[in-house]
Amino acid sequence: MTELPLLVGVDGSAAGLRAVDWAVDAAARHGVPLRLLHAATEWTADGPGPEDLMAAATERAHQRNPEVRLTTGILAEDPATALVHAGRNALALVVGARGRGRIAGLLLGSVGLAVAGRADCPVVVVRGGDAARRGEHGRIVLGVGDATGDTAGDAAGGAPTVRFAFREAAARRCALHAVRTWRRPVHEARSHPLVRGSPEHARHRQALDHLDDVLRATAREHTGIDLRLQAVEGPARVVLLEKSRSADLLVVGAHRRREHFGLQLGMVGHTVLHHADCPVALVPEHI
Repeated sequence: MTELPLLVGVDGSAAGLRAVDWAVDAAARHGVPLRLLHAATEWTADGPGPEDLMAAATERAHQRNPEVRLTTGILAEDPATALVHAGRNALALVVGARGRGRIAGLLLGSVGLAVAGRADCPVVVVRGGDAARRGEHGRIVLGVGDATGDTAGDAAGGAPTVRFAFREAAARRCALHAVRTWRRPVHEARSHPLVRGSPEHARHRQALDHLDDVLRATAREHTGIDLRLQAVEGPARVVLLEKSRSADLLVVGAHRRREHFGLQLGMVGHTVLHHADCPVALVPEHI
């Protein structure tokens, strides 16, 4: 069986170079080759050429870990299209949070957004501070939807996303915090917190039971992982942003409808890709 590489987009930006660093470390952890890919339809005459950009990224990768196996590619294509196509034969695809584009106000570059919304493989957007990128917090946060019955992309958190999170935690030998949010209907009155028969207690218990059901099979395959289940009241996007402040990686799923050809992120995915305080892994779940 052919060994799938980890793929990282190279564009010469500071964020892109941080993505290369993150990808080198990830390839070393998983023992897989790393492919550096640069794609563009045009290059400016006063800037570095594609060969120079690739040479700088390759040298940086070698200096970070000379034992990681590297391959490179330069394509005269639209960057997002090239990365999405190459991602079909990749373990995961890594991009920087900001690119070299002219729209400086974007929190996530247009290429990163397009790739995250279209790729068939997991996409990691490398964002956040140095501590998160270096893995100093010792925990991964896995978002397992919310208990609202939403099926528009925000409730994703099925088997592919769960397996990805467990594999990452096993490779890093760190804790895995699985989070499911719940919300009380607007018309439901708040009960006293000490009353165990209260609606709040029941919804909290249901969220924990759902987490246990979703994670049980994969957890049995990774018995050495410090797994913690957390049921939290509130909107998923707000809760996960808060959790990202003390995480090394935030893992969320995104539903992909095969007949739909536009960006498929969902509100939660879109929010965390733009605002999380750590790298974000978006895992497609085809429905």
